[in-house]
Amino acid sequence: MTAKLFWLTAFVLLYWAYCIYWGVRGAMMAKTAADYFISGRRLPLWVFVLAATATSFSGWTFMGHPGLVFRDGFQYAYASFYTITIPFTGVLFLKRQWMLGKRYGYVTPGEMLSDYFQGNGIRILTVIVALFFSIPYLGLQLRASGFLFNVLTDGALGINVGMWLLSLVVFIYVASGGLRAVAYVDTVQCILLALGITIIGIIGFVYIGGWGALNEGIAAMAANDTKLTEEGYSHYIAIPGVIQFVSSGPSAVGGAWTGIMILTYMFALMGIQSAPAFTMWSFANQSPKPFAPQQVFASALGIGFILFTFTAFQGVAGHLLGGDKILLDAGVAVNAFGTTPDEFLETGLIVQTKLVPLMINLIGDVAPWLVGLLAVCALAAMQSTGAAYMSTAGSILTRDLYKYYLNPSASHATQVLFGRIGVGIIVSSALAVATFTTDALVLLGGLAVAYGFQMWPALIAICWWPWLTRQGVSWGLFVGIIAVTLTESIGAVYMPWGRWPWTIHSAGWGMLFNMGLAILISYFTQEKKAREHRMSFHKFLQEHAGLSPGKRGLVPVAWIVTLIWFFFGIGPGAVIGNTVFGSPTDATTWIFGMPSIWAWQILWWVLGVGMMWFLAYKMELSIVPHKEVQPLVEDIGDREIAKA
Repeated sequence: MTAKLFWLTAFVLLYWAYCIYWGVRGAMMAKTAADYFISGRRLPLWVFVLAATATSFSGWTFMGHPGLVFRDGFQYAYASFYTITIPFTGVLFLKRQWMLGKRYGYVTPGEMLSDYFQGNGIRILTVIVALFFSIPYLGLQLRASGFLFNVLTDGALGINVGMWLLSLVVFIYVASGGLRAVAYVDTVQCILLALGITIIGIIGFVYIGGWGALNEGIAAMAANDTKLTEEGYSHYIAIPGVIQFVSSGPSAVGGAWTGIMILTYMFALMGIQSAPAFTMWSFANQSPKPFAPQQVFASALGIGFILFTFTAFQGVAGHLLGGDKILLDAGVAVNAFGTTPDEFLETGLIVQTKLVPLMINLIGDVAPWLVGLLAVCALAAMQSTGAAYMSTAGSILTRDLYKYYLNPSASHATQVLFGRIGVGIIVSSALAVATFTTDALVLLGGLAVAYGFQMWPALIAICWWPWLTRQGVSWGLFVGIIAVTLTESIGAVYMPWGRWPWTIHSAGWGMLFNMGLAILISYFTQEKKAREHRMSFHKFLQEHAGLSPGKRGLVPVAWIVTLIWFFFGIGPGAVIGNTVFGSPTDATTWIFGMPSIWAWQILWWVLGVGMMWFLAYKMELSIVPHKEVQPLVEDIGDREIAKA
């Protein structure tokens, strides 16, 4: 056994031991259905902060994100703003969902929405969204773990064999311990995710020769680039305009990442915290205290800093260490990866997908123990999100289908049993998808977050707008799901408009139809009795979470700050960032010693952190309610047992 393989095995076994420990302990602590499904609503503050962060930023952040920065440059690096837009969803909805969950004893979002809208259509649609989100997204993470270990073991462990083996441990601890086990394992996974991205970024930074070599390399990439925007700028350091009216976004001149594409792609990623899984995360907390620090400091500030620096280092280093044939032929790069001509097929696709494992392998001979540690960091990143979606989707299947329709009087033990069966169904389905639809897996994974974003109108209705009706929200969600599907990969094959028409992401098209239809139908379906029922929820929210009188004058300021940030930070106004701090065609004009687009991103990241603090704390969207929330049920998790 080589030193690298020894350390890889040792770290993986240690990591698995920790996972299994929490699976066993979680099983021992799960005395009721609520204990198993939502940790008895008693997650500690620090556990949620770390666990929610790990769940938000998955293996895609660790493995896929650097690869796309490598392929598309800094125009794609705008995607790093999801460290702000993902928790932005949480700022708007998590606190109010927590309040409703504690007040009425909800365990799943389907229970909450069907009670609020007085209908089961929305319950079924929520289950569909949960499954559409969880299965392909989980399959993508699981296959990526098999791929990673295939590369790191030099092919000794087959992709499918590794995927099934690595998934087995996740299934064991998730099915055994429920959400509590997932949360406590996620705390370590969050630390490993952040540590791994940082170390790999440092490896790339050191191997290319530091800051001077980094910026010289970026200038060389731009000078040798053959893919230019309409203005003649390298696609690596400029976004290709505000919008392009092409039938398919990927065919846009200079790359797909126009200002509108970036904005609507950020909408898609907002779907992570509006997906049904995060509603259950909100229910699992003892209080809303963890929400603000997770949203502002752990996510926007901490992970944001890591992505805008160390992930950027990885993407650029990939070009200078053997991933760019043009730079190799020009004598600008060195072949540290040992890449071969075959690996440059399909415009570097093979190098793109292998980028992170290749960078880890750079230190295989120098520090084999670090290879083992980084492999576990990557594995933890990929399993953090997957475990959460296994657990919550299994719970949703149990509560919203089995218990509601088949066995309303199911005991706690029976619910836990079927929760575990649900986890088995989810992971088996995800593995089947990952094994037998490998070519379509990435495309299916791309659909997942866009589906999650379609829950926004339902959450807006229950948290903020009482005039949205059951009919409007239900039909809007249904049509939104169809619109997402037809403007994603399926559209590229079967529809004349292709994928992402007009460089608008499928999440944007889905929401256009979803929210438009929800508002239109709601206008024509207002009923007095139904409106009074919905208002009872909103009166409760207003009494407990209304803005302090002295801060109501800040509401217009909050709207203005938010809209300006979305427009200039990640929207059409971001095109200004191409040139404001120097010309993309002349590195000597770069004011901060870096391309203008990178400096613009860092500036708006800092402003975005400030916006998140302002909304979460100053506007009180994520702090503890002024008035204590009193539950209306004695046995939390069984809403049928009401107080006398």
